Amino acid sequence: MQEVEKIVNGKDLFQRPEYQEVLEGKKQFESSYGATNPEKVSEVAEWTKSWEYREKNLAREALTVNPAKACQPLGAVMAALGFENTMPYVHGSHGCVAYFRSYFTRHFKEPTPCVSDSMTEDAAVFGGLANMKDGLKNCKAIYNPDMIAVSTTCMAEVIGDDLNAFITAAREESEGLLPESMPIPYAHTPSFVGSHITGYDNMMHSFLSQVGEQGTKTNKINIIPGFETYIGSLREVKKIAAAFGDDCVMIGDHSDQWDMPAGDYQMFSGGTTIAELKDAPNAKATISLQKYTTKKTMKLTKKWKQEKLELNPIGLKGTDEFVMALSELTGKEVPAELKIARGRFVDAMQDSYPYMHGKKFAIWGDPDFLLGMVSFLIEMGAEPTHVLCHNAPSGWEEEMRALLDTCPAKADCHVWAGKDLWAMRSLLFTEPVDFMIGNVYGKELMRDTGIPIIYIGFPIFDRHHLHRYSISGYEGGLNLLTWITNKILDKLDEDTKQIAKTDYFFDAVR
Repeated sequence: MQEVEKIVNGKDLFQRPEYQEVLEGKKQFESSYGATNPEKVSEVAEWTKSWEYREKNLAREALTVNPAKACQPLGAVMAALGFENTMPYVHGSHGCVAYFRSYFTRHFKEPTPCVSDSMTEDAAVFGGLANMKDGLKNCKAIYNPDMIAVSTTCMAEVIGDDLNAFITAAREESEGLLPESMPIPYAHTPSFVGSHITGYDNMMHSFLSQVGEQGTKTNKINIIPGFETYIGSLREVKKIAAAFGDDCVMIGDHSDQWDMPAGDYQMFSGGTTIAELKDAPNAKATISLQKYTTKKTMKLTKKWKQEKLELNPIGLKGTDEFVMALSELTGKEVPAELKIARGRFVDAMQDSYPYMHGKKFAIWGDPDFLLGMVSFLIEMGAEPTHVLCHNAPSGWEEEMRALLDTCPAKADCHVWAGKDLWAMRSLLFTEPVDFMIGNVYGKELMRDTGIPIIYIGFPIFDRHHLHRYSISGYEGGLNLLTWITNKILDKLDEDTKQIAKTDYFFDAVR
């Protein structure tokens, strides 16, 4: 047991005799009922590494094992927290919202404000109107947000709750607490279709279509970051945009919300102002940094008669395209500071190229993240052997295939759309790679296969502060280069450390 005078972590705690005794008793109890048979377990485990099992695994349709995606309301919550003094409000059960909050909090290591109207069994049968009326009033009375962003969970969607009618009724009975002047944008975000990027898109579309106001045209440029989990990327993008002047506005900026200084916690921090949101339809152009995460949202640019650009500033080529687009839109030369940053990045790429060249990678994540990362890997001479996107939208697979066809090793590069990480396990055993790039859910793959994992993606629960860095822009490219190259060098040291056997290349200079 724990001792007050000497608290130990779980690693040491569960090795103590009293815990080992309990664990051994549990194992014997399960074995006595035939739940464990070491020989059979070993036999089946070995079979799951075979090509025969791979064929069955990849043919699987009715079951998901270790998904590489989350559900719609998670994305809606992120979209909401990108706006100033805005409370995400989820119309559904309390447990779902507890999951969203804890998911973000474990990744960002920061509190995540979000409320629900706690629908229960009666609301599932009769509808959640009463919950909505009370919930919206309580939200405003307790937290006093300037805007409330309503999304939904499965329960509300299965019964078919009418959000527009419910919000209207709540306003009418709020006794002035929810005036018409207070924006309450809403989006239907059922968890049983799409993924977190769909929820982000639906909620962002609602912000712009329900709160945005068409009027006099401006020279502003909207930048929509998408479901961006790297706080440093948001800041890097804003820094690049600011180098061209003050015409760029980030629509949905959650960089301050999940990165507050110690001793200065606020319920809401930073974010795009409501005035900037209202004026967004009047900008001359809108740039999406994640086109597959904003497919519905970007259709508004046609209605607004705006120039539409879809860019992805990850890696050298992607960042160059973003910088040149800003130069053309603003009519300004690329600032010297960006030229210097680019030169430094290219210099670093040249230093590390020999170590990344020819290395085989398996990578998974969201569609836009993968397009940017795979482009960067190809720039560095690496081979993206397995590219897996569980939440791949229509058109993504073909675009990724076209990108992989630019790699000299294209015949050995494969796209896996709609597959989960249990499918990835089969791929890694049958067609191994040198390294994996992905989120925390690849940790079991690392243990099973012995293939090192480089933590880049979302969520990352078991490593600290990676979200504070950028993976976008030239500075972000340097971070990616550093993480990947140093992991390769770590593995090289591990493989060459045996004295008088492999240490002929155990060098102090790499």
